[in-house]
Amino acid sequence: MKRLFDLILAVCAVLVLSLPLVLVALLVKLTSKGPVLYWSDRVGRNNRIFSMPKFRSMRVGTPALATHLLAKPAMYLTRIGGFLRKSSLDELPQLWSILNGDMSFVGPRPALFNQDDLIKLRTQYGVHELMPGLTGWAQVNGRDELPIPEKVKLDAEYLQQRSLAFDVLILWRTFIKIVAGDGVSH
Repeated sequence: MKRLFDLILAVCAVLVLSLPLVLVALLVKLTSKGPVLYWSDRVGRNNRIFSMPKFRSMRVGTPALATHLLAKPAMYLTRIGGFLRKSSLDELPQLWSILNGDMSFVGPRPALFNQDDLIKLRTQYGVHELMPGLTGWAQVNGRDELPIPEKVKLDAEYLQQRSLAFDVLILWRTFIKIVAGDGVSH
């Protein structure tokens, strides 16, 4: 049922957002050198690595680290990178990952391939068995501000409570957070 929900919602989102997707792609191309999309190696279900697309918000050559690990993350942002991240528009290409079956709309955010501490804790709590999501319970309860153990605790809560109704609640709360610009630290 969840996969069918994801597919229907992703197809609808692509149809509704096709013009904004094209406009954002043009803005990225016109305001910085390099490709429009950044393909990031991420950890998916059962710790399998997959490539996840995002609109590029960082300059070419930025180290492949979680943003909070960069000494001065703002210095790596493109001219529109801060706006893309604050508005979460950089995440829109992940609709491809949902259609492709690598992600779901709701689940734990996919870890970077080199976030060993996060991957280890998620595996310890069984969270690695979940399909990663465009948004998740941890995102609507703190997003970038949460320390890794707290994120994993919330991901484990999602594992125990997951349902279609819970997913809809998380999607609604995500929408509210995006509109408010809440919880983005970079």
